[in-house]
Amino acid sequence: MSVRRDRTDDMDGWTLNDIDMPAPTGQLDLTSYRDALTDEGFVTGDKTLLFDALLALSLSKNLLLRGPTGSGKTKLAQSLAEKLRLPMESINCSVDLDAESLLGFKTLTTEDGRSEIRFVEGPVVRAMREGHLLYIDEINMARPETLPILNSVLDYRRQLMNPFTAQTITAHERFRVIAAINEGYVGTSPMNEALRNRFIVVDVPYLSGEPLKSLIRARTQLQDEKMIQHFADLSADLVAAARVGEVSEEGASIRALLDACDLAAHIPAARAVSRAVAAKLDDEREQAVVMNLAETYFPLER
Repeated sequence: MSVRRDRTDDMDGWTLNDIDMPAPTGQLDLTSYRDALTDEGFVTGDKTLLFDALLALSLSKNLLLRGPTGSGKTKLAQSLAEKLRLPMESINCSVDLDAESLLGFKTLTTEDGRSEIRFVEGPVVRAMREGHLLYIDEINMARPETLPILNSVLDYRRQLMNPFTAQTITAHERFRVIAAINEGYVGTSPMNEALRNRFIVVDVPYLSGEPLKSLIRARTQLQDEKMIQHFADLSADLVAAARVGEVSEEGASIRALLDACDLAAHIPAARAVSRAVAAKLDDEREQAVVMNLAETYFPLER
């Protein structure tokens, strides 16, 4: 695996297309991959982030993506799945997550006039059997007592004793795991040390500078260079405000910024920021901070 030699700078940002790796071995079934990307995928200004994440997965390590809301962790997971040519199974963690949500459930079915109990596989069991990539989003939102069921799945054993069927499942050799975490976010709890130790950790920061401007050009309808520069500068200000606690991480979300850029191609930019960024915040003080920053770049637009 190597970084392509024809890349000499990071002005436009790096994607996984800039990293060469050997073609995967074995037969691959792509029919159930429902998240095929229509663009180049995750973009970053740090090529080592992509290389290290891909290397960890290539070595069958579990990968933990750590970063603020809207920094692109899910997009990165999708891009890695596509690069490895693996279908992706997703779990969205919450306090309501239970064993059935992870492993599956039993249901009563009727076939040929006879009733029988059938087990419907959940994302963990399906990913292990089929050799898919398992993506666990916001893993620290789950209740601490729910996750230990995954310990044997995430360590060297790569096995699971399914309590619903009394079967022991051994993971397919292509099975991979990516989890994502937002630290310090409302509703989260610190990850159990035993669980964290099962992962390789990669930090995913907000995109900034020239790579961010390239992303705006590529993925939004906004093409005015002056406006694109203003939005990139506004993003830097929002990230700085989030770091000192003036606004929550949602206020600095790149996802929200791209929404604002799309709107700004059709309506005044200050109004676009109000709809796509400020309005997503619950705190009126934080909304005011966002709009005060926005109006330094778009003072005449309401």
